[in-house]
Amino acid sequence: MDFDLPTAVAVLERTPHTFRALLAGLPSAWTHATEGPETWSPFDIVGHLIHGERTDWIARAQLILAQGPERRFTPYDRFAQFRESEGKSLADLLDEFTHLRAANLATLAGWRLTEAQLALEGEHPAFGPVTLRQLLATWVAHDLGHLAQTARVMAKQYREEVGPWRAYLTVMDR
Repeated sequence: MDFDLPTAVAVLERTPHTFRALLAGLPSAWTHATEGPETWSPFDIVGHLIHGERTDWIARAQLILAQGPERRFTPYDRFAQFRESEGKSLADLLDEFTHLRAANLATLAGWRLTEAQLALEGEHPAFGPVTLRQLLATWVAHDLGHLAQTARVMAKQYREEVGPWRAYLTVMDR
């Protein structure tokens, strides 16, 4: 599928609602469970998405659109959620994510991006030149990847309980 901004936004606007539908009101046995040491729980994943809303997607898009002399992205802190989410409830995080995403999508819509703007480049600290189109496509794929991760973490909580059906549940061994 070729990148299309309205199609991308259709996914981006649904992500907070999808996480809320999946996680809101569940016991912490579901929302704080992980796949083992140094892995993320659904709670951690929502915190990570919030950090991205604050520091990644729109901030990097603004840098690209400005086309100033400095187009290099600030390295992203993939673990900031551990300190930023301290003392917050999952309900707080879901509300914050919903609010930040709505604001970021309003900013994105207000830009009324052209094909020429989508082709503008910034510089990723590890990958080098990247286009605005690639950044926005990555935002969508990033959301979907973390939705899949959340479902996988949750499914694995019943890894042993499913008994012989595990042979048919490939999610249990990923």
